[in-house]
Amino acid sequence: MKKLIITIFGSTGDLTSRKLLPALSRLYEQKQIPEETMIIALGRRDYDTDRYLEQMNQNSASDLNIDILKKLVQYFKIEITELDQYDALVELIQSNKDKDTRELFYLAIGPELFPVVSKHINKSNLVEIGNKNQSIIFEKPFGHDLNSAKEINEMLWNYFDEKQIYRIDHYLGKEMIQNIMMVRFANRIFEEIWHNRSIKNVKIIARETDGVLGRANYYDHAGALKDMVQSHLLQMLSLIAMDVPLSYFSEDVKDEKVKVLKHLSFDKESLISAQYDGYLNEENIPKDSKTETFVFFKAFVNTPRFKGVPFYLMTGKKLDQKESVIIIEFEETNEQRKWDLPLSTNKLYIKIAPLDGVGLVLNSKVPGLRDDVETVELEYCIACNAVGNMSEAYEKLLLDITNHHKTLFTRWDEIEYSWKFVEHVEKHQSKPVIYDNHEMLEKMIKDLTGEDMK
Repeated sequence: MKKLIITIFGSTGDLTSRKLLPALSRLYEQKQIPEETMIIALGRRDYDTDRYLEQMNQNSASDLNIDILKKLVQYFKIEITELDQYDALVELIQSNKDKDTRELFYLAIGPELFPVVSKHINKSNLVEIGNKNQSIIFEKPFGHDLNSAKEINEMLWNYFDEKQIYRIDHYLGKEMIQNIMMVRFANRIFEEIWHNRSIKNVKIIARETDGVLGRANYYDHAGALKDMVQSHLLQMLSLIAMDVPLSYFSEDVKDEKVKVLKHLSFDKESLISAQYDGYLNEENIPKDSKTETFVFFKAFVNTPRFKGVPFYLMTGKKLDQKESVIIIEFEETNEQRKWDLPLSTNKLYIKIAPLDGVGLVLNSKVPGLRDDVETVELEYCIACNAVGNMSEAYEKLLLDITNHHKTLFTRWDEIEYSWKFVEHVEKHQSKPVIYDNHEMLEKMIKDLTGEDMK
């Protein structure tokens, strides 16, 4: 690949300033993308390129590498809802590409604009259906329910081939999410015991300390179940519970993930929906909102490998700490049950945020003359041991798209079955309880399931 052209629709938004431009400048600096890379930033504001980059730098969470971005970026004024304005964009791209140029079209826009923009991209011949060097990229949410997700997908299939579509769930770009398969399949000590005879339960947890911040309009229509469970948590669950794929190529991995999602069920008696105290006072939140900001339930993966093993899913805002973690708890040994000692179960921690890493909890004798026992954790911190700066999720995802790698992207049937499951859970939700501390929620979980979510 000698040339790369990335056209960003919605280039003046937060996603572009905080994620896309920083990731692309770092990839270019590290020589991971071609020397001849061009980023076309589309917007309707009266900017030239310098003024655009200045504004993006002000909006970014940290300073952008303006020197590099000035080499790569060209701002292009366009009203993306007007077909007649696409002719000049087509001319710009055609004048800068050859037959082998990799072309990415990033739809950093709201789903409501997908139909008109996709239609105009097609009508203007900006993208040729089936052209493997041209790809369309867009972000979750993939609809707000199953029907809307189907409508979006069927609309996109009118204009693009499935192989051209990259659906981004940025969680899949996180280092430890990528590492789940490596931990499972490259370590015999785990792969040999990765089944219901050895695993007691699995906990998948995403805690946040923040409230809704500036996402009130979106979040109040989604809630914790649709915002986090439908995408992030179910993706983690499918990677943990899937059977060994035929190969580690994208389609084989996705086939096994889909089998998990097809065989999911949940215990409706375990469902807890809650709303943090003060949510109704947030800006742009209706005073009578029944949206949950916390959700917990027990699920089961009804496959031969995991039948009978409870999967506890929990996510919420305004909790005591920011943490994303998967905890696999193993069964006690037969010998453990015979010993009159306070022996704990072994646990594998797959830590996703704030620090990526792996921890394994073991029983060990306390040093000294007495036969006391204690739990010890063998821990590996990826971020602590990384050489240089850890790559961000978007760096990995953008690089994979550039190189035609689709393993970390979501296929349509994954979205379909995750929505079906989430809508089934949603039917059993009741009015959320109000919480002002995490202890209250933990007590509710303990009373319902007997489990400690730690």
